[in-house]
Amino acid sequence: MGRLFGTDGVRGVANADLTAELALGLSVAAAHVLAEAGTFEGHRPVAVVGRDPRASGEFLEAAVVAGLASAGVDVLRVGVLPTPAVAYLTGSLGADLGVMLSASHNPMPDNGIKFFARGGHKLADELEDRIEQTYRAHSSGEPWERPTGAGVGRVTVYDEGFDNYVAHLVGVLPNRLDGLKIVIDGAHGAAARVSPEAFARAGADVITIGTEPDGLNINDGCGSTHLELLRAAVVEHGADLGVAHDGDADRCLAVDREGREVDGDQILAVLALGMREAGTLRKNTVVATVMSNLGFKLAMERAGIELVQTAVGDRYVLEEMKAHGFALGGEQSGHVIVLDHATTGDGTLTGLMLAARVAATGRPLAELAGVMERLPQILINVPDVDRARVATSPELTAAVTEAERELGATGRVLLRPSGTEPLVRVMVEAADIEQARAVAGRLADAVKSALG
Repeated sequence: MGRLFGTDGVRGVANADLTAELALGLSVAAAHVLAEAGTFEGHRPVAVVGRDPRASGEFLEAAVVAGLASAGVDVLRVGVLPTPAVAYLTGSLGADLGVMLSASHNPMPDNGIKFFARGGHKLADELEDRIEQTYRAHSSGEPWERPTGAGVGRVTVYDEGFDNYVAHLVGVLPNRLDGLKIVIDGAHGAAARVSPEAFARAGADVITIGTEPDGLNINDGCGSTHLELLRAAVVEHGADLGVAHDGDADRCLAVDREGREVDGDQILAVLALGMREAGTLRKNTVVATVMSNLGFKLAMERAGIELVQTAVGDRYVLEEMKAHGFALGGEQSGHVIVLDHATTGDGTLTGLMLAARVAATGRPLAELAGVMERLPQILINVPDVDRARVATSPELTAAVTEAERELGATGRVLLRPSGTEPLVRVMVEAADIEQARAVAGRLADAVKSALG
């Protein structure tokens, strides 16, 4: 049996892979592991539990709440709120644990469980491993130590979470958004209420799409994975810009007034320049992953901003930021972390800060995003190969060296073995799209030959 925890919690098809029994068992295990680690010492433990609007979140939330309360943890149910809201409330309320039920940008049948430690930070890998080991031990028959009487957890609906979180978002903005017309696509997800309310309180004229969740329509043809509706709405309403979230609202992508996409790399570039100007870009450094477009790296070099790159995954970006005291990091997908104001990617905060930069400068988003030019990027998945030998194959090393020589300083090659499948991802960037296609095709053939 494979590891339950992936890079972003436990995910699977709800009621098939992710069952009520699994949700309950993991929650009890989490409570016991944190108790053994001393997290609850000297006080009665408290957990914040939230979810996105998926229909399956209703029974999974009930299972999580039951598991925590049965283990002696008091539960604050905050209802449908974004992942970063649960992280924020876990910290601001002094809770010992946060639990979010969401599968982010995945389709509606999926769901997931993500745990946050005290302060609203993601659990360390070591704690996740211990939770999984404890769950497996008890699911095969080992009895739990169970509190009784007054020792069981109490469950409270915490309706104030919505207002507390929105007030936090608006309160950290450097300036208001008065005069801006903004379209918000909430992906029929967790930000459907939060994001429009935050933008409106900040002064924007707000138009909404994708803000009528019914439990079944999350991410369905809308949100950050489907920008077509947002593009059309921005142009139709003559808006200054549009922002799109994913199902749990830890991502943000944008659209300029002409309906052109502004991706996570471009957003990161705009925010980096604004934060440097404000003196809040600590160590003059931004953190991104190796999948960031080469155009982003070149833009940061021209601006004199240091770039630190990590493995793919927002958790690795966050680890690097926390380890070295950096203030800004993110991914091309729209996960942007502003560590002074959030402990995880926050799509609503990202959109607000991007809009605030437009308002402060008086410059259109397209002009601000023009600080970087996205170079053409070709990605080819090569299946049925031995991904473990990517770094050790002499034939492949020679092919990569030749490709890098051909591309020079205005191109880039990246070979990434999949973490879950027997395939290798070939990514090539170049100033010319045809050159990128040609080089990527040759490298894909070399991967098949060397590793097939």
